[in-house]
Amino acid sequence: MNRLLVGLGFVLVIAGLLWPWLRKMNLFHLPGDIVIDRPGFRLFLPITTMLIVSAVLSILAWFMRR
Repeated sequence: MNRLLVGLGFVLVIAGLLWPWLRKMNLFHLPGDIVIDRPGFRLFLPITTMLIVSAVLSILAWFMRR
């Protein structure tokens, strides 16, 4: 459990450091992501992005178990 938490913390720190470059990528504006933009209100539902992230994490978890 300790290794998992340290690894997760490391990944979050790296993602935080790379965040300015990650935001410039079109990762968060894929077809299938829902954006409702009205005056004074913005709702963003990254459905497609979360499906891709979930698939990648599932594959990584499968490789870690083997």
